[in-house]
Amino acid sequence: MKMVIGNWKMNGNIDLLHSIVPTLLQDGLGAAVGLCLPYPYLSAAHSLLKAARSQIKLGAQNLSEHPFGGYTGEISAAMLKEFGCKLVLVGHPERRSMYGETRDVTASKLHAALGAGLYPVYCVGETLAQREGGLARQAMLDELALLAGVPSDRYAVAYEPSWAIGGGVTATGADINEMHLFIKDVLGAGTRVLYGGSVKGHNAAQVLGLDSVDGVLVGNAALSASEFLSICRTANRCAHGEPIELLKKPRAGLIDADAGAHPLPGMPLIDGAFWRGF
Repeated sequence: MKMVIGNWKMNGNIDLLHSIVPTLLQDGLGAAVGLCLPYPYLSAAHSLLKAARSQIKLGAQNLSEHPFGGYTGEISAAMLKEFGCKLVLVGHPERRSMYGETRDVTASKLHAALGAGLYPVYCVGETLAQREGGLARQAMLDELALLAGVPSDRYAVAYEPSWAIGGGVTATGADINEMHLFIKDVLGAGTRVLYGGSVKGHNAAQVLGLDSVDGVLVGNAALSASEFLSICRTANRCAHGEPIELLKKPRAGLIDADAGAHPLPGMPLIDGAFWRGF
């Protein structure tokens, strides 16, 4: 099955959580499915998933780049792990555009997530102006350079063009395929690349049917159990196979995966079996 990760953003309430999660559990969804919830609901969701011995991965939508300290309102990677989080979104376009998260901040958050043993879903994507100006690939190169030297089984990349988020506009299959193949050329063929940008039940097959797409990051549709399940079932039908075999040594690309200078120093070695099981 291809990966399906739901991002609730700042939506929902505790009643919706207690409605949606049990419905997903009844369908027996496995480890290729993730839920990135608002902070206040992580504890309740963790309890529900743990009680059901579910393989659904719990995740957060953001984290602090700092491990601890006087950072009022921030949440550290270690705190997320205490509440059962396995994955975390990093660099979402809404964080960049609304809260001014810079490339340096994003790099620090990637380091924090990897250092704590979380699985970061690193969001990248060009603006409409960059696409129309022929600068989309250069913009992507600048962002993807942060992952140089990081083994490709320790993260996923979510291609989220900002012009296709939340507005009901979905990039064409050709647009998606072009950029996903470019990302794999840069980081290596074993890199998991998800698409995020107004993915719904009615267009999921069109997106997930592309060989270059390893999964989807779902926004508003994740707030409906029936629609999210529809997307998960579509992902399960796609002929991508499970488990996804990740290359131990990604092929050479525009960024040298074996470069001696690691952009995220101090990242611990983590058992690859954990990541392959995601």
